[in-house]
Parts: sequence; structure tokens; C-alpha cells
Amino acid sequence: MNDSSTSRASTPPAVSGGSPKPVDDQMLVRRAQRGDLDAFDQLIQRYQERIYSAIYHMTANHEDANDLAQETFIKAYRALPSYKGDASFFTWLYRIAVNKTLNFLRQRKNRVHMSLNDLDAQTENDPALVSLISEKTPRREINLAELQEKLNAAMLKLSDTHRMVVTLHDIQGLPHDEIARIMDCNEGTVRSRLYYARQQLQAYLAEFLT
Repeated sequence: MNDSSTSRASTPPAVSGGSPKPVDDQMLVRRAQRGDLDAFDQLIQRYQERIYSAIYHMTANHEDANDLAQETFIKAYRALPSYKGDASFFTWLYRIAVNKTLNFLRQRKNRVHMSLNDLDAQTENDPALVSLISEKTPRREINLAELQEKLNAAMLKLSDTHRMVVTLHDIQGLPHDEIARIMDCNEGTVRSRLYYARQQLQAYLAEFLT
């Protein structure tokens, strides 16, 4: 065997490239609990869009949603020492966001209003909206901006808890069991609230869609 073949035989195989595996939430939480701000920043980046979206669909106001999302992450960071991992970080964080938003809405009860200038383009893709404009809908060619206004106005007529369950399930796409953990109730309650909320939305929009 010559030197070149020996060299080739002893050369280790090349390692294929690829992006590193994302760090799981629990590891990031443990690092953040030890004071690692970069770890908590990764958690913020991972969930800030979903938290903001959930709050926005509850408040129908961009500024309020931004403020409440920021307050949610501030409270989460301060409460990290008390997080024991009984629920997933995702569920725990959503519960903070839900409670903050519901408290805010109770305080804002007498001044809720909606503006066409504050409509979110994402509304066009919401499952709740899509279900209301099926191919069989007589007025499916209706002006989207007007429909967005009506849908948001109808959402604001729901109670806070019913609006929250529609937001979490129909807009955020969370399963019933996850919503039950977030809202601290059983799955049967989630299903009944969702059914009632959908019935109410259909009733509010019936005249507009026929």
C-alpha cells in the first residue's frame, strides 16, 4: 500500500452541512432563569408575532396590541423564577397574554371603538373570515374592506371570553386542549364557548351576507 492510499484511508469522512437544530423552549427558559438575556430574546423572537396577533384580534388596535405584547414579555421575564415547567412555556406565556388582555378590555369596556384605518391585512386570511365567505355566499364579491369592518365590529360585540376563544381557535389555530390550559377551563367549556361565539357571529353578520 503506498503513502497516498494510506493518507486517503485515514482521512475522516466529510460532515454534511445544514442548519443547527433549534434549541427547545425548556433549555432556553433554564438559561434565561440563570440570567441569560440572549436566551430570553430568542424566546421573544420565537413567539412575539403570535402573541401580538392574538392580542390584536382581541383589541382591534395596533398600539394596544404592541403595548400589551411588550407588557406580556416583561411580566414573563419577571415571573421566570416561578416557572416550574408544569405547562409548556408556550401555554404559560399565552396565559399571561390572555389575562393581561382580558384585564385591559375590562378597563376599556366603555371606550371600545373600531376604525377602518386600523384594519389588519391579515384579516383577509383569517379562517373565521374565510368560513363566512364561502363559494355559496350570495355576496362573495363584496368589498373586502367593508366586510373587514363588519367582521371586526361583530367580533367586538362578543364577550371578552368568547372573542378570546374564537381568536385562539379560529385565527391562531390552537387545539381545544391547548386553549383549555391557556384559559384555565375544561375542553367542554372551550367547545361550548366556541359554538356560541360562532352562532353569534353568524347572527351579527346574517343581514350583511344575505
